[in-house]
Amino acid sequence: MAQDNRCYRIHDDGGGRVRAGFESISLDALHPGEVVIRTRYASVNYKDALAATGRGPIIRRFPCIGGIDAAGVVESSEDSRFSPGDEVVAHGHALGVSHDGGWCERVRAPAMCVTRLPAGLSLLEAITIGVAGYTAALAVDLMEAFGLAPAQGEVLVNGATGGVSSIAIDLLAQRGYEVVAVTSKAAEAEYLRSLGAARVLAAGDSKMGTRPLENAQWAGAVDSLGGQPLAWLTRTMKRDGVIASIGNAASVELRTTVMPFILRGVRLVGVNSDNPPETTARIWSRLAGDLRPRHVQSIARVLPFDRLPEAIERVIDGRSRGRAVIEI
Repeated sequence: MAQDNRCYRIHDDGGGRVRAGFESISLDALHPGEVVIRTRYASVNYKDALAATGRGPIIRRFPCIGGIDAAGVVESSEDSRFSPGDEVVAHGHALGVSHDGGWCERVRAPAMCVTRLPAGLSLLEAITIGVAGYTAALAVDLMEAFGLAPAQGEVLVNGATGGVSSIAIDLLAQRGYEVVAVTSKAAEAEYLRSLGAARVLAAGDSKMGTRPLENAQWAGAVDSLGGQPLAWLTRTMKRDGVIASIGNAASVELRTTVMPFILRGVRLVGVNSDNPPETTARIWSRLAGDLRPRHVQSIARVLPFDRLPEAIERVIDGRSRGRAVIEI
């Protein structure tokens, strides 16, 4: 158990200075966990990029190995649900935040973070879906539970080239929804159409008025921005429209009125990807079945472990699209 593992570890140098880089540590030095996973793939989410660059107060315990998701093969387990050789995906419950994460040759994860892959999903497909795709699937699951259906009208997805949003477009389109993708990256319009977007709007094309209620346009929406874009969505939803709130890339604040909720019955649904194991297993089962993404290969950009710093910079600078996958 003393074998060294190459990892990408994040340190706090004090005074708000964060340092990250490759190093080797023993398996025994990893944070405690019941399941040891030989990592095949990890990914770079926006949250990961904020953590690794210190641009967001993400890490709760330093030093910490980054990476909020990983896919690999179980080497050993103290939990009877997992056996050596099981292919698994791990995410959630502070992995890569206050518990050493996926950017390591071996992950020692709490059992509650780990889900056995459903039949038919490869490890590469699983990490391309990752916590981003899990969040997108959970958003669709919740929106439909609150009454969203294809016949009700267009569904808007903003921040459309991001990992969660890209997969959300794919999932919604395959279920028959007319998806409107909103992006600030005009050059990516064809990519978004290839995922299933019926229309692509440039961010800023719609004038965000200040009236308590604007023209009703959307039956549903997946919002990864928060702030003013989310406030505008609440004012432009149709009667009984459903918004899934999945991120805060624009702002953590939300300033709106109660009018959309009490006059149109708008439902604002929070999507939290830290769920009980039975919920996580159910959503992953759907991701291997009726919610299986159709365009996983075009969403993934696979890079070797050595190029992780490059991938982090691309994500933090907004130059990435889809899912940045790291082959460990």
